[in-house]
Amino acid sequence: MRLVQKVINDKVHGPYQLGIYTYDDIFQIGCIGLCKAVATDKGGIFSTYAYRLIWNEICDALIYSTRRQATELSSDMIPLVVEEPTISIADVATQLDVQAALKAAKQEASPCVLKGIDAMIQMAEGRSSKEIGNELGVSANLVCAWVSKARKYLKSRPEILALAEM
Repeated sequence: MRLVQKVINDKVHGPYQLGIYTYDDIFQIGCIGLCKAVATDKGGIFSTYAYRLIWNEICDALIYSTRRQATELSSDMIPLVVEEPTISIADVATQLDVQAALKAAKQEASPCVLKGIDAMIQMAEGRSSKEIGNELGVSANLVCAWVSKARKYLKSRPEILALAEM
């Protein structure tokens, strides 16, 4: 029995590792592992084998409880009903203004800033800098540098600043 206590004290640190189990539950699970170690047909030193078997039994129980909790949580989730967004005329007008301002800014931008503006648009659509970089054959860090330059450039443009204040 002391071997079970030793395994728990050595391997289980803090109550957050116990999951849904209490200390007594873990002790009982360890005792089951001890019984399995006694009833073995394999040779070997008992204390070493028993220590490992007790710990494996406790680990199996904790893994099972974690999986069970995850399954219960996922079955409790209710799918959300997403309503279709309503778009007003003002939203469309604002979007057209933004597109026109970006088009004007692109005409005067350097190639590096132009790539950054295009990357910003793709990021707004949900793509990551890594995906954009793979498509263009460059690193994600370079895409981030382009975006940084484009932001700095766009902040200096008065038509973009006017749109930001809306």
